[in-house]
Amino acid sequence: MTTVAAAPASSSTAARLERLPHSRWHVKVRFLIGAVTFFEAFDQLLAASALPALRSEWHLTTGQATVALTASSVGMLIGALVAGWLGDRIGRVRTVALGVAVTGLASLAVAFAGGVEIFSLFRFVQGIGIGGVVPVAATYINEIARSDRRGRFVLLYEAVFPAGLATATLVAVWVVPHLGWRAMFLIGTVPVLFAALLPRHVAESPRWLLARGRVEEAERAMARIEAEVVHATRGPLPAPVLAVQAEESSQGRLRELFAGRYLRRTAVVSVLWFVAYYVNHGISTWLPSLYTQNFGLDLSTALGYTLLSNVTGLLGTLLVALVIDRTGRRPALVAALGGSTVVLGTLALAGGTSGSQVALFASGTTFFLYAVNTGLYLYSPELYPTRNRAKGAAFGGLWNRLGVILGPVTVGAILGAGGSLSLIFAQFAAVAAVGAVVALLAVETKGRTLEELNS
Repeated sequence: MTTVAAAPASSSTAARLERLPHSRWHVKVRFLIGAVTFFEAFDQLLAASALPALRSEWHLTTGQATVALTASSVGMLIGALVAGWLGDRIGRVRTVALGVAVTGLASLAVAFAGGVEIFSLFRFVQGIGIGGVVPVAATYINEIARSDRRGRFVLLYEAVFPAGLATATLVAVWVVPHLGWRAMFLIGTVPVLFAALLPRHVAESPRWLLARGRVEEAERAMARIEAEVVHATRGPLPAPVLAVQAEESSQGRLRELFAGRYLRRTAVVSVLWFVAYYVNHGISTWLPSLYTQNFGLDLSTALGYTLLSNVTGLLGTLLVALVIDRTGRRPALVAALGGSTVVLGTLALAGGTSGSQVALFASGTTFFLYAVNTGLYLYSPELYPTRNRAKGAAFGGLWNRLGVILGPVTVGAILGAGGSLSLIFAQFAAVAAVGAVVALLAVETKGRTLEELNS
């Protein structure tokens, strides 16, 4: 296959994807990939939901509890790096299927852990799978979406992630007190079922196949997609009328993320990933324990308050999905991070004096932060060419995971040193404010094809 042959094919494929009307094919793909993402989110929050029970059963110190919480986050960091390379090397769909299998099997091992050491080890392995699935799945959804509706299409798919978080907490409200924390991790094995389904029912990204020079396979994948859309819509497809400049067909290199126009994009999006997840995960992983340890609430009430935060986060995600194609990515990110700063700053000044007060303001924070988190899964893949798109999205995931690790560690350190809740929320407000300022430097991608952004 030659570069000369791949270039016009790339342009044609992009135009053919752009002309596809929304159909049952889009719903099917978004459902299958979304189901995977849903359970990845479900598995991500299992340790936080189980932590109050674990601390009681195993008499964990604050340090041991922190390790139990962050072990999967370290795994996600490694998983994001490996999956970025795999996603650009072996394909989006195969990488997602592999990560799903790792996640589910590791959850089974966690369910039978006899102590915090084994628990943390297999949560680390589970994190490798979760960290690999999410950014590559988001990359795939970006590559099949039309540019004029990409924001809504991707973010409505991404809404399954906060839905998975909310469901994990909702299920834990009943399961942990009645069946024990191990039952939660047995439920977390469900994703294994999807590992075999994805390659059979979801076509590989034609954009990725072309970037790898696999023109005939790309044509077959594109023809398969078009046939399914025609069958679903029961009518002929419109002619491809959009003139799309082709990307250069070549093998991507990691160093390209730090050269030319991509250096600024990588720097900005890395800061935004770190800020969003440092704040969000720092709060969310400790909330159940703060409610029980600091305010003396029973486990069901603590998990109920945590559920409220996840529900408001889901609402924030749905709202940004509806407006981001009109407002643009940059204004949405600035507004959401600014809103987080205001809410957290107010809570710091109020002092966090009761569980209900913390629950109210934490829910306001997640409303804004979940909009940022899911928005970045849309925004990051837009910034890079197909040959490097999974690596670019996964590199953002690296900073995401650093934030996920350091946020809970910082809270644990402050609590261990006898620091106040006001200090915890004040430092989160300061970090969110930095993110809002950096978001002002973001490149706008609204309404432009992936090829236009990267040609």
